[in-house]
Amino acid sequence: MSGVSITMQVRDAEVRRGLRKLERLMTDTTPVMAAIGTGLVGSTHMRFVTQTDPEGQAWAALNPGYAAEKRNSRILTESGRLRDSINSRPGNDEVLVGTNVIYAAIHQFGGTILPKAATHLWFRIGGALIKASKVTLPARPFLGISSDDEAMIAETVFGFLERVSAPR
Repeated sequence: MSGVSITMQVRDAEVRRGLRKLERLMTDTTPVMAAIGTGLVGSTHMRFVTQTDPEGQAWAALNPGYAAEKRNSRILTESGRLRDSINSRPGNDEVLVGTNVIYAAIHQFGGTILPKAATHLWFRIGGALIKASKVTLPARPFLGISSDDEAMIAETVFGFLERVSAPR
């Protein structure tokens, strides 16, 4: 995932113990990681609807001139490409959630865009031609783990533990 990825670890001691127990009980915990990944992709998609970061904070507002001419009024959702690119890749002991969209990182972390092969950047906003030496975009985090995600991860881990530990 060359667009953007974030590394996060489970900090809850009980959930970590549950994961270690699953690793002993299952030869392959990829199904657990796949279920967690599906949940995280779903919650990430919801952030594009609510236009909030994993902590529930609203994303920075758009430039009013740009907002007025957008086809879609939602932030980070002009075409839906970024939202639709969010995916997960489960492994035996991890799940990667991210995107390969090249412009994802600037939206996740914010940053300044500088001209590469020219003296200025040129673009249109509100019908006016804009010449700028740089453009700074605010961070609008869409990837991350919310408190609801933490609860989902715990429920998933303990649900799998129940199923694999149950007498047959």
